[in-house]
Amino acid sequence: MEKATLKKYVAEAIGTFVLVFIGCGTAMTVGCGSGYLTVAFAFGLVIVGMAYCIGNISGCHINPAVSLAVYMTGGLTKKDFIGYMISQCAGSFVGTLLLRIIFALADRTDATKGDNDWGMGANSLAGLDDNIIAGLLVEIILTFIFVMVILGVTSKKANHGSFGGLIIGLSLTMVHVLGIGLTGTSVNPARSLFPAIFAMNEPLAQLWVFIVAPFAGAALAAITYKWFEAEK
Repeated sequence: MEKATLKKYVAEAIGTFVLVFIGCGTAMTVGCGSGYLTVAFAFGLVIVGMAYCIGNISGCHINPAVSLAVYMTGGLTKKDFIGYMISQCAGSFVGTLLLRIIFALADRTDATKGDNDWGMGANSLAGLDDNIIAGLLVEIILTFIFVMVILGVTSKKANHGSFGGLIIGLSLTMVHVLGIGLTGTSVNPARSLFPAIFAMNEPLAQLWVFIVAPFAGAALAAITYKWFEAEK
């Protein structure tokens, strides 16, 4: 493996680790009830920070759904798409594992549960009365919006300059403001994967929604944006 390629994969792993550790850790600390704005900004600010940290190395996808959209629009090879997804999942695993260890050692009660069931900031459909169709629609739409912003901001034709990371981070905050009360907001299969596995029970049973829907929303965004940028 080339050194430059390895650096990209490591950057994606680190970025996803930070996203899960800070974002899900904040959800575990303050809960997603009255603290939902804090959680929304936690996820969004991670994107801002990581965009200016690893954006020039890997593009700072830190999200398999984003990588799919970039691949579909020609910005990523198939090999790197697979490598990015593996790296992102590895980062999610490490972030979730460390949260589990830290909260267990500190004997902290998980604020999202009110007991020691360790919700891990996992996504669920509880805010939608466990309606799968509603959950799929919410996650597809929110991912579509988020990925459309990313594709627009990073387009070479747009020339948004150094403000891209800030815009993308605020966009993730935006979709969290609505989505937290409904699904906990995934829009990112890697972010959802290991928190659900560690939390088990209901989050694990519903995990497929938070994998399928973000990929579907990202693919729809890629198709739409390619149509926007197509030559007349």
